[in-house]
Amino acid sequence: MDPENSTFLDALTCRGVLLSVSVRYWRARRRLNPEDLGLKRDQVNPALISLGHKRLLPRESLERLALTASRAHAVVDENTFPFLGGVARYLPNRRLQEVAETLRGLRGEFEQRQEEFIGRYAVLRDAALRQWREAATALVDDPEALVAAVAAAFPPAEAMPRYFGFEIHTFQVTAPDVPQAELVELGTRQELIQARREAAAAARREIEQSCRAFIAECAATLRAETATLCGEMLQTIDGTGSVHQRTLNRLLKFIDHFRELNFVNDTEMDRQLEDVRRQFLQHAAAEYRDSATARGALVGGLTALRAKATELAQADARHLVDSFGQMGRRRFTLAA
Repeated sequence: MDPENSTFLDALTCRGVLLSVSVRYWRARRRLNPEDLGLKRDQVNPALISLGHKRLLPRESLERLALTASRAHAVVDENTFPFLGGVARYLPNRRLQEVAETLRGLRGEFEQRQEEFIGRYAVLRDAALRQWREAATALVDDPEALVAAVAAAFPPAEAMPRYFGFEIHTFQVTAPDVPQAELVELGTRQELIQARREAAAAARREIEQSCRAFIAECAATLRAETATLCGEMLQTIDGTGSVHQRTLNRLLKFIDHFRELNFVNDTEMDRQLEDVRRQFLQHAAAEYRDSATARGALVGGLTALRAKATELAQADARHLVDSFGQMGRRRFTLAA
């Protein structure tokens, strides 16, 4: 593979992995049809009435599973970047161990709650059908038909496990190539050999271009998040007229998190954050509450950081992207 056509993908491979997390569970929903209500289809105007999906079980029956799934998605969203249009999520190596451990813990929690739910499934189903029968009596002329339709929507207990899953996959992307062994097997079919080579080269170029855009987007995202946080902190300070320690701690945590996610080596934004840490986060919140001068300096520092982060987020990131690509070239040179 031509090293000039693989530098950005090589650099990304050095700095992180792709992460795919899939959490699924039975949602206990069924889409009602007009027939379920004893109506003919031509009696329901779809432009005016939508029967939609209805809950088969009370919301609280699945709340614990939903909470665990939500926490898993939040961990992924907070520590990764969408890669190639969201095909997977890019996880920097610095966050790999902690994120993997957290997700494994959530998977264990999910499996435990899944087991608890399946163990109560028969009781929940019977209770829900009793509630549906009571509601159907007041809702339709033929309540048993509606109850039968709802009952049919409940999967058999023995089939329930297949509706659940918590899958964690990490992998890396490599640019396509035509293996030499395959070229030998093709023998004298030179036109096919050339066509495959050209297709592989085109795919590599497309991936490289996507990687360049991805790197720029990640840098812009981290910079924009910095500006957003500063704005929220300023709003909190202006709203209360005071400074709370949790507000300062939030920025401290963000700076550490930024460094772990900063796989693009955005030294300018990192320097700006470290300057704020050194100038303003060495003091306790009480010092800012007791001194209007100190509090004014903090507000000024946050305002300046917000402005700089906004400026950088909107700036051309070409230099940063090119600098990142140099790591891919170094990797190829060392490998050679």
